[in-house]
Amino acid sequence: MAQNRIPGIPPQPEEILIVEDHPDMIEILTKELTRHHYRVRVAADGETGLSETRTRLPDLVLLDLMLPGLTGWEVCRSLKKDRRTRPIPLLILTALGEESDRIQGLELGADDYLPKPFSLRELIARIKALLRRKQMGAKQTPDGLYRIGSLVIDTERHEIRMAGRLLRLTRTGFGILKYLSQNPGKVFRRDDLISTLWGENQFVEEHNLDVHIHAIRQQLEPDPSHPRFLLTVRGIGYKFRPAEEAGE
Repeated sequence: MAQNRIPGIPPQPEEILIVEDHPDMIEILTKELTRHHYRVRVAADGETGLSETRTRLPDLVLLDLMLPGLTGWEVCRSLKKDRRTRPIPLLILTALGEESDRIQGLELGADDYLPKPFSLRELIARIKALLRRKQMGAKQTPDGLYRIGSLVIDTERHEIRMAGRLLRLTRTGFGILKYLSQNPGKVFRRDDLISTLWGENQFVEEHNLDVHIHAIRQQLEPDPSHPRFLLTVRGIGYKFRPAEEAGE
């Protein structure tokens, strides 16, 4: 994984692990990623992909689903269950382009999904976006605040500000926005949000969550009817997009 920058020493290029079994695709991806100054490692099957990821954490994983032996679905599930590998952005590349396949990949924790065939230009754009989201992850400042782009979370005062403007949120609204924003770009299922925020033993209808999301948008969004930051992912749940990524 990329090291923290040391003054006077240029940072190492970000490292991408390709988990793919087709030699032609490996060659194409390696050449394109190298051209954009990424370091590249390759694993030709699922078991090797898991081992390579855990041995030396990459900055991002490109994962094919149709792998020999351990499938891409199983690799994705294992990486996102492991505390050490969970934060690594995972981009699925596959010929399985049906909506149900895409939803399944996102439900397993994948950060993005690109059906084959795809343009290399779009691939690089998505990689840059995922790495940018990772860098935008919540960072605690010396004054104890958390900053995610233009969003500032003060856990002691139980306050959230967007570009300096105080958001008037309920206790539940604060918890929802804090949780989503500290994982920028990651898609969360409704039932996972409910179990995390209310507890697995509490019965909470999904409509209740949707009501809280609506109330948050009234405070967060310039135009709540066309949200730019707290987004709905159809058929799955919600995700937070930082203002900088939304072009603000």
